[in-house]
Amino acid sequence: MPPEKLHWKHLYDEVVTSGLCTGCAGCVVACPHDVLGYKDTEGVYKPLHLEEELGPGGCGHGDRGCTSCTRACPRFRAWEPEVDQFLFGRPRSAIEVEGVTKDVILTRASDDKVHELGQDGGLVSAILIWALEHGYIDAALVSYLEGDGTTWKAIPGVARSREDILAAAGSRYTYSANTMAYSQAVETGAEKIALVGMSCQSSVPPVMTVRKAGKVARRFALNIGLLCSKTFDDAIFEELFEAKYGLPKAEIKKMNIKGVFQIWMKNGDYHEVPLKECHQWTREGCKMCPDFAAEHADISTGGIGKFNDWTLTVIRTDLGREIIIKMLEDGTIQGRPGDDDPGAIALMRKLSIKSRKRWPDFALPEPKLIEA
Repeated sequence: MPPEKLHWKHLYDEVVTSGLCTGCAGCVVACPHDVLGYKDTEGVYKPLHLEEELGPGGCGHGDRGCTSCTRACPRFRAWEPEVDQFLFGRPRSAIEVEGVTKDVILTRASDDKVHELGQDGGLVSAILIWALEHGYIDAALVSYLEGDGTTWKAIPGVARSREDILAAAGSRYTYSANTMAYSQAVETGAEKIALVGMSCQSSVPPVMTVRKAGKVARRFALNIGLLCSKTFDDAIFEELFEAKYGLPKAEIKKMNIKGVFQIWMKNGDYHEVPLKECHQWTREGCKMCPDFAAEHADISTGGIGKFNDWTLTVIRTDLGREIIIKMLEDGTIQGRPGDDDPGAIALMRKLSIKSRKRWPDFALPEPKLIEA
């Protein structure tokens, strides 16, 4: 970060209103003065300044020298090379479109219940349960469905037990800023917190650390990223699934994306919606995001490839490798070489290239596709 005092007015102009903002809420969580809020309705998913008398881009604390919000933002200025250098000791190379990796394997939870309730191989649930039981973490920031689940509104929450973790299992494909559950975790005494988040969210803990954005980062003990090409606005349920296909969200049991939007209903029916019909509900914060593969997580995971009951697992850090090896050794998860599904690795690279091409010319060039 440069020496000048960069604060909310710079973040507001360069990220929030430019289209670069992904809605990760890192700035909100890091704000030491509680003057930033977050809106996740009406297709917005963005931070906002709560002191209305100063205007949307004004901040009295920033004018007096507070820079926490810009230090916590994983889309502000040269975020990617800074985090790459911090995590890996070097920037990614031209061929590393998916980010720097140590290993790429396929995994699945050995526990039948964890595998059944989880998405694809159930790896994320298995990691969180294992990390909780072995003292690596004492809480996890995850997403839940609000209320009884019939609204399919994804909301951030804290998992403190095996039961909590399994209650959060499964994918939503709409957006939940899981970082927003941080204060709830701290209020309940959490000191070692895992973050499970989309690609954009998984860059929050390391960017906070490398830019020294206050005390928030020190509690993040594990960072699990979800491979993500886009999420959809909540309106897709009423305006597409129900209006065109007669699928009320209260009757939806499970969803997945495997080339098409797969929807299972509570009565046992199965439906497929072409992805091209879903594009107009793409969340605004996803349209310029260059990171498909959660490049700054300890472990990045996704259900892509030909094996529907295995998880593509990208190990990026020493901590990520340590955890996966120990889980394989004690039988918590099963593993097989990533080369067993070369199509999955090729698809990850293809989607990573596609995401890199989104990064706009008006922003700093590093996240764009590097010409070999």
